[in-house]
Amino acid sequence: MSSVTGLLGDEELERSSVVANCLMNRERRLPGYNRELGLDIAAHLRARTAEGARVRWLDLCCGTAGALFEAAHTLPPQVEMVGVDLVDFFVGPQDPPRLRLITASVASWEPDGVFDLITSVHGLHYVGDKLGVIAQAARRLTDDGLFVANFDTRGVRVEDGAPAGARLTRDLRAAGLTYEPRTRRISCQGRREITLPYSYLGSDDQAGPNYTGQPAVDSHYARRPSS
Repeated sequence: MSSVTGLLGDEELERSSVVANCLMNRERRLPGYNRELGLDIAAHLRARTAEGARVRWLDLCCGTAGALFEAAHTLPPQVEMVGVDLVDFFVGPQDPPRLRLITASVASWEPDGVFDLITSVHGLHYVGDKLGVIAQAARRLTDDGLFVANFDTRGVRVEDGAPAGARLTRDLRAAGLTYEPRTRRISCQGRREITLPYSYLGSDDQAGPNYTGQPAVDSHYARRPSS
């Protein structure tokens, strides 16, 4: 078990002022998404509609949903968009018919079906069970779908409170995920059942600023022996 005391459970964490941080979280428009994720989202989705098939985009921790509102008015009608955020601060014009916004915890919300693209722009910094959300996203991809998110391995702590570090990076890559330490992005191409050797213990909302300069949440785990 962790030697760190005072860890928060999900309900306590979701009441934290750090989790509601609007400076980090979250008024970015589509160009900001493209920059943070290293992906031209509109071009990516348009390419997938080339044969007329329906395409689904899920944005976790979508904040005010500005990027989704912008995309909904420019993308082809085959693109369906879903945004999920803990707080109902969605700001945009009248809801487009292809956009669904959901107020829920991304740690417990269960998606309906699979998605061609799943994103999270700086949202994982505020999630308790970060590794659980990553695993769920990988499971909810189509066979050739893409998950990409900002993720800092230093926000994952193990039993003694130290960063999981290089060992976590190796575990992520062994599970079929791609992690880029320089850009601090995690991604997954194609649906996968991810099993990581970590048991979630709780979170710390007093961890202080992470690499973004904004206060973030550290997630604590016990590392299980690899099978």
